[in-house]
Amino acid sequence: MRGYSIRKRVLVTGGAGFLGSHLVERLIARGDEVVCLDNLFTGIKQNIEHLLGHPRFEFIRHDVTNPISLEVDEIYNLACPASPVHYQHDPVQTIKTSVHGAINVLELARRLNVRVFQASTSEVYGDPVVHPQSEEYWGNVNPIGPRSCYDEGKRCAETLFFDYHRQYGIDIRIARIFNTYGPRMHPNDGRVISNFIVQALRGEDITIYGDGSQTRSFCFVDDMVEGFLRYMDVPGRVCPGPVNIGNPREFTIRQLAEMVIEMTGAKSRLINCPLPKDDPKQRQPNISRARELLDWAPKTEVEVGLRKTIDYFDKFLSTEDAG
Repeated sequence: MRGYSIRKRVLVTGGAGFLGSHLVERLIARGDEVVCLDNLFTGIKQNIEHLLGHPRFEFIRHDVTNPISLEVDEIYNLACPASPVHYQHDPVQTIKTSVHGAINVLELARRLNVRVFQASTSEVYGDPVVHPQSEEYWGNVNPIGPRSCYDEGKRCAETLFFDYHRQYGIDIRIARIFNTYGPRMHPNDGRVISNFIVQALRGEDITIYGDGSQTRSFCFVDDMVEGFLRYMDVPGRVCPGPVNIGNPREFTIRQLAEMVIEMTGAKSRLINCPLPKDDPKQRQPNISRARELLDWAPKTEVEVGLRKTIDYFDKFLSTEDAG
């Protein structure tokens, strides 16, 4: 991390979630005070339990669809269910979280005149016809499909961030996050890595949607959080983004399943199921902008990240079974 020395009071919405909890840890480790705001819809208090007694950590149970009244120096907005299982459970609430939540976070940033980070997503590209995806690509999104509450909610949030930037001069940072994995993923979130690992560890068959030829690029959580921090620490108000943050190393879903089976020693078979509606066929970030602006690129090889994630789920499932 470059050029960091001043302690800040930082708000992290969605701070009890998978990504949020790792971000909170890094901010505290570098000396910041952190206010973690989460309604615990998909966030888990266990993710931040070890921080509850820390003198520079505060947890507030709050929904970002309601106005926020706090005094902070910096804001990271990570509040939104991010897996299809969770965001399709209550699609109206999902889009409210993206849109109303963005407005409330931006109004707070406007009142305080502080820098604000928006966790956007590669889903703004939809089922892309351009490969790999660069920030200039406008996307190919179905506005009325089952994934639209998330895809279009995040696209609208980006619009709001840029409109607040242009109209009110708010210092914004928009990161488009590509598939991220690591310890503290929710075991039932429906994401491909958590699905495969949990199924393999339980000795179940591994479910592949479609024929397994669709591709994804997976970024380990530590690398992702490092990208967030570098992005927010770029000085001045001339870096609104968006910036893709992800790992350009691309795999087919079948390759990933075979890797998980080999690393877990499972005897699982691969079972093919119908591909969900609007599921992207390809997903790979062009990270040239992140390399240039942030001097950032992922460092964790997928085999190393997968081993850490498998070990986490192995312990998690053992504790769950014992309980």
